Amino acid sequence: MHPYIVSFSDKYTLLTGSSGFLGTHIKSYLSQNGFNVLSLGRKNADIPSDISHEIPTIPQNTQYLIHAAGKAHSIPKTPKEVSDFYQVNHQGTLNILNAIEKCEVGIKCFIFISSVSVYGLDSGEEIDENYPLKATDPYGKSKILAENAIIEYCDKRNINYLILRLPLIAGSNPPGNLGAMIKAIKKGWYLSIGNASAKKSMVLADDVANLISQNLNKKGIYNLTDGYHPTFKELEATISNSLNKKKPFAIPQSIAIMLAQAGDLLGNKSPFNSIKLKKIQSTLTFSDKKAQTELNWKPNKVLDYLDKIVVH
Repeated sequence: MHPYIVSFSDKYTLLTGSSGFLGTHIKSYLSQNGFNVLSLGRKNADIPSDISHEIPTIPQNTQYLIHAAGKAHSIPKTPKEVSDFYQVNHQGTLNILNAIEKCEVGIKCFIFISSVSVYGLDSGEEIDENYPLKATDPYGKSKILAENAIIEYCDKRNINYLILRLPLIAGSNPPGNLGAMIKAIKKGWYLSIGNASAKKSMVLADDVANLISQNLNKKGIYNLTDGYHPTFKELEATISNSLNKKKPFAIPQSIAIMLAQAGDLLGNKSPFNSIKLKKIQSTLTFSDKKAQTELNWKPNKVLDYLDKIVVH
C-alpha cells in the first residue's frame, strides 16, 4: 500500500479512473464547477494506488466517491486477459469498499460507472433497468458483480449509491468503437454495410458528468442515453461531413456476409466476422425514462456535438 497522509480540512469528492476517458471528463467538469476533486489511480493521481491489487488509503473527509476506474474496450483472448476483467472491475471495487470501511470514511454517496453490457444483449429496443442481467462475457459479468457488491455494502450501512449504466460514450478522443469508426472514416478505410439502419444508444461524457454533479444525494440504478439513438447511417454521414470526407462506400449485404465468413475461418486474427456483422446490423437501444423522471436528466443529442468531437 502506498503511504498517504490525510491533512485535508475540506470535504472532498474522490474520483477513481481520473486518467481514463470518462474520468478525465468528470474530473474536468466537477473541478470547473466548484468541486474539490481528489484523484485515485495508478499514475498521475493525488492518491497513487493500484486498486486491482491493494486496498488504498482514503481521506476520512471524503464526502462523495465516484468510481470510474475499470477495464473495458478489449476482447479477452487468453485466460489471463479474462481474469484481468474480474481483478480490475470486481476485486478493484471490493478493495475500494474495504478502504471505505478500513479508513472509517463517512461518505454520503457511492457513484459507480457501470455499463449497459450487464444486460448481455446484442439486440433490443428501449431496454430499461428492470431487464434481467444476463451478461455472459467477462466485462459484463464483472460489472454485475461490482454492482451487487456496492448495493449490498451501501444498503447495510445506509449509504446512498448511484449506479449509472452507460452505452457508447462520446467525447473528445473517444475510445472503443466510436473512436475506431472516426479513425477509419478519416483514413478512408471505412465501409458502410447495406442500408446501415441499425440504431445504437449513445451518451455525451460531459452530460454524464453534469448529471453526477446534480444528483450526489440521490439513490438508484439508471440507464443514461441521449434519448435519440442514431442509426449507423446518421453517424457515418455526420462524421464524414465533419471531416470533409465523402460519404463511406456501402457494400451489399451479400458481400458483407462473405467477408464475415472469411473472418470466421481466420479466427482471432480477423477484425471482422459473423458475430461482428450481427452486432453492426442489430438495433440495440436503452431507455433513459427513469433518469428523466427521477434525476431531471436532459441530455444533449450526440449527433449535434459530433463535429466538435471529430475535429478535436
